[in-house]
Amino acid sequence: MAIYHFSAKVISRANGSSAVASAAYRSASELHDDRLGRDHDFSNKAGVIYSEVMLPEGTPERLNDRSTLWNEVEAGEKRKDAQLAREVEFSIPREMNEKQGVALARDFVKKQFVDRGMVADLNVHWDKAKDGTSKPHAHVMLAMRDVGPEGFGKKNRDWNNTELLKDWREAWSAHVNERMAELGLEGRIDHRSYEAQGIELEPQHKIGPAASRRPEQGLEAERIEDHTRIARENGEKIIASPNVALDAITRQQATFTTRDLAVFAFRHSDGKEQFDQVMGAVRASPELVALGKDGRDQERFTSRDMIAVENRLEHGAGELATRDGHGVADRQRDAAIGAAKARGLVLSAEQRDAFDHITGREGLASVVGYAGSGKSAMLGVAREAWEREGYTVRGAALSGIAAENLEAGSGISSRTIASLEHAWGQGREQLGPKDVLVVDEAGMIGSRQMERVLSQARDAGAKVVLVGDPEQLQAIEAGAAFRSVTERHGAAEITEIRRQREDWQQGATRALATGRTGEAIHAYDGKGMVQAADTREAARGELVDGWDRARQAEPGKSRVILTHTNAEVRALNEEARGRLRATGDLGDDVAFSADRGARQFARGDRLMFLRNERSLGVKNGTLGTIEQVSAEGMKVRLDSGARVAFDAKDYAAVDHGYAATFHKAQGVTVDRAHVLATPGMDRHSAYVGMSRHRDGAQLHYGRDDFADQRQLVRALSRDRGKDMAGDYARPEQDQARAFADRREIRFPELARQVVEKVQAKARGMFAGFRPKPAAEKTTSPERLAADRPLAPSQARAIERYGRAAADISRMRDKGLPVLAHQEQALAKAGDALDQVRPHGARDLASAIERDPRLARDAAEGNTGGAAKAMETERQVRTDPEKRAGRFVEQWQGMKEARANMERAGDRAGAEKLGKRMEGIAGGLHRDPQLESVLRRRAPELELNMERGKSIGQELAQSVGQGRDRDRGMSR
Repeated sequence: MAIYHFSAKVISRANGSSAVASAAYRSASELHDDRLGRDHDFSNKAGVIYSEVMLPEGTPERLNDRSTLWNEVEAGEKRKDAQLAREVEFSIPREMNEKQGVALARDFVKKQFVDRGMVADLNVHWDKAKDGTSKPHAHVMLAMRDVGPEGFGKKNRDWNNTELLKDWREAWSAHVNERMAELGLEGRIDHRSYEAQGIELEPQHKIGPAASRRPEQGLEAERIEDHTRIARENGEKIIASPNVALDAITRQQATFTTRDLAVFAFRHSDGKEQFDQVMGAVRASPELVALGKDGRDQERFTSRDMIAVENRLEHGAGELATRDGHGVADRQRDAAIGAAKARGLVLSAEQRDAFDHITGREGLASVVGYAGSGKSAMLGVAREAWEREGYTVRGAALSGIAAENLEAGSGISSRTIASLEHAWGQGREQLGPKDVLVVDEAGMIGSRQMERVLSQARDAGAKVVLVGDPEQLQAIEAGAAFRSVTERHGAAEITEIRRQREDWQQGATRALATGRTGEAIHAYDGKGMVQAADTREAARGELVDGWDRARQAEPGKSRVILTHTNAEVRALNEEARGRLRATGDLGDDVAFSADRGARQFARGDRLMFLRNERSLGVKNGTLGTIEQVSAEGMKVRLDSGARVAFDAKDYAAVDHGYAATFHKAQGVTVDRAHVLATPGMDRHSAYVGMSRHRDGAQLHYGRDDFADQRQLVRALSRDRGKDMAGDYARPEQDQARAFADRREIRFPELARQVVEKVQAKARGMFAGFRPKPAAEKTTSPERLAADRPLAPSQARAIERYGRAAADISRMRDKGLPVLAHQEQALAKAGDALDQVRPHGARDLASAIERDPRLARDAAEGNTGGAAKAMETERQVRTDPEKRAGRFVEQWQGMKEARANMERAGDRAGAEKLGKRMEGIAGGLHRDPQLESVLRRRAPELELNMERGKSIGQELAQSVGQGRDRDRGMSR
């Protein structure tokens, strides 16, 4: 992924530096230092792929020699604290190959530095990380004096201007984005994150524990010193402007906790004193917004900028959704459907509903489709209808492979969102009122990028169709924009699974899509498709054994191995190659210098392309089989049937293609999938991994990662969905005031009314009320029962009920009808719970109604809270005194809520709540024990009991009198 890094510093004698030594190290060469009378030899340093001294026009030729150049610089400076050179360092996008990266750096250095009259020493480094990924970057040492035909002259003070550094930073961003668009590469960088400072927070060197224990040893000492310097300088920038930290934190997460902030502050500060200053500066920043507590009782925060982004997103989507004029006539729809039917494609009822929805008049339409539900086929029919109506249909997706899949499945000409945005920025390929923009895999798009796309379409008068599944892999950037848009404006839903051929597997995919991961894993386990081994290494071996047997038994079938990390992918690729080597299916190995490091490739190897390359017609994630390979290049037959050939010097972004990460696999369909589970997974990656296949999936895990299947299910059920700042708006008074403030409601009385109305209307009949725990001097039998460890059968029954209840709750939260199989699952889970605990289903249902989080926790295997809440509900059910205590609290709460509604002018809401209170009062006669206790507590209910009237009648009459007063009928 392309990242933005552009930093500048001065090489000075004041800190013991030498310009000659610095040049030798950055160029990996040996240079003699005349001033110090010694040689600096760094010729053994690896990773330097290009070095060049670049001179302005009219510079003496002798300065082309690096040793002469920097020795003259040293000789021209007499002060012991002299500034010798300026160094600029910038990251080169990983998506580029070495040739492209060098050209990118060289063109930038010539235009921005050399053409200004500076002498530049350019060195491009192509280092490798521990996982084999490349870390390309460039070091540019710049002389600080003017240069003429005779050599160096006076120092040029203009080059020290802060504004010039800002210009360079902005120019680098534009230069990279333009070049990446020209090359058809994914990604985009943005210099603006820390524009106010003129320099962003510098990335730090990674210092391992061993190195930190040897600070006196040579270059490690220099790296450690630089690491500390960067941390200290970053801390100073944050203290001066805390918005730097808020902007950085919210790049990948819309909200954050105090712990998240502390981790960030620790990384960007030097020592406890500065850490405390950084934390204090951010906490005191007016740009920090407190959102309240999340489901884990942790305080969450965001920035005003993030709230502004979400507001713009909300407004852009809202304006699009309320526009009409983009409809398709019935005759054109019927013609498109008829043409599809003639080709053998018949839309299901759900697909037809989605087709009707997106070809309607609205300027914004969304489709939520489960994995393998035929979204692309439906879009292909819609494309034909739109084109018959005279619209131009364009496709976009976050990644190149997703755009390719959209185009292949629907016929919609598609490209990456980054390349579209770049074209729009250049004034090209602008949208218009007769354009329909289809955005696929919309769930992976962050809030900022989604806002830019929707705003562009809104301003152009175009229509936008968002397609995706918010439960699959989450957005890399901050926010859950697709989920937010669909919740606010609705979506057509396609739940019928077409990818899997077996009914039970289709059901398992639906379970994965609705968060019931455990149910899906149990289904595959029941068919013998979940395998445990003693260790992950053994599980890896068994997975590859099964893959190899299937490969030999069904050579015509497609298959893929999937896992979570690149390190595991490489290990699985090596084991898979070993099986092919043993069966003689590979040719002779050839050493090939790939971007991720040296690899052995052979004829017959599966190959994965890791970078978009328009000239080859490949995308990041394209698969093929090697037909011919040498150290200089390859010929590959792609899975699409096309054949490509390339030279290693032009394209080396390849690796073995037997295994892939889940991120590479989203959108892929194969006959069989083999999945290795590791602890980093969650329910989103499990959903993607276990839904790629048509015929079958094998899930393997090691007991050193997961002790048993219960732990496996718990890990693979973790919800790591991205959130929005708007998710934490709550009706409590302080947050309601913050809500009004963020929307610039400044009139005190209006703000008060908004606060009270939001607060009152949001309260349900029993929402927010909890019985006060009675003080107990001794531990009660009930408390002992609640604290007693659960029997395994009870825990399993509670977990099963929690999964079913959480599933139904999610459907209702989304405004979707509860499906028959979901109601049946809840009924069966209730029966099973009642068998191990009498009336258990009734008690747990009541507890979940009061605290919905209990269902989610139980579904994830955390059943302790649900068990304690069930015991509380059992006590209320069986003890009239406890039942009366709860009733009094709830009744008093409803009276207060009704009074708030009346003060806010919400007469309809007050009337509705009053009728509910009358109904509750009228039903008291069905519980004589409760009615008897309540008569004794009448003063708490503000009642004067009249002879002959029941407590229920008195309560109902009090509600009616209050309503009459509101209408002006009582004096």
